[in-house]
Amino acid sequence: MTVYSGKENKAADKPEKNFVIAETDDYERLVPFFVENDLEFPEEDDIETPTDLVQCWKVTEREEPDETSEKYASEKSRLIGGFVLAKRQGEFIVDGIAVDPEYRKYHIGRALLDNGIEETLKRGGKRIFLVARAPGFFRKAGFVTVPREEAPNFFECLTCPQYGVDCHPEVMRLDLE
Repeated sequence: MTVYSGKENKAADKPEKNFVIAETDDYERLVPFFVENDLEFPEEDDIETPTDLVQCWKVTEREEPDETSEKYASEKSRLIGGFVLAKRQGEFIVDGIAVDPEYRKYHIGRALLDNGIEETLKRGGKRIFLVARAPGFFRKAGFVTVPREEAPNFFECLTCPQYGVDCHPEVMRLDLE
């Protein structure tokens, strides 16, 4: 469990918020959260290539900055962010990352992404792939757009009714070497 402190901006008059970033095995709790935050998740039967979950994280808000109880990472806490690191075809992928819109200004997404990158490195990964609906966010972290053919088969977007209509995702890669 990691306590993350974030400020809305650098102004001294803004209160600091405290969040708990915790590993979780509750993937089933993250999927509805991702869907609520406009990520599409295919039905199990629609996935062509097996995905191996590596690690999941969830983010909850702490009530008091000095409390150390793990209850803030419990199942009853309000979920405000999530991240899923997985592997497909031997490559690490971000299989989901989302932060509640109300909390995006606290840089929680970057903290989650950093956790995923650190875990990938710890497990010997040399790069990490993702499909981005918000490519600008990932470019700031060093990701580059790559042709779909250069990535593992994790681009189920082609069967999604939003693809090409109001969703124009980019396949991206971050080289870690």
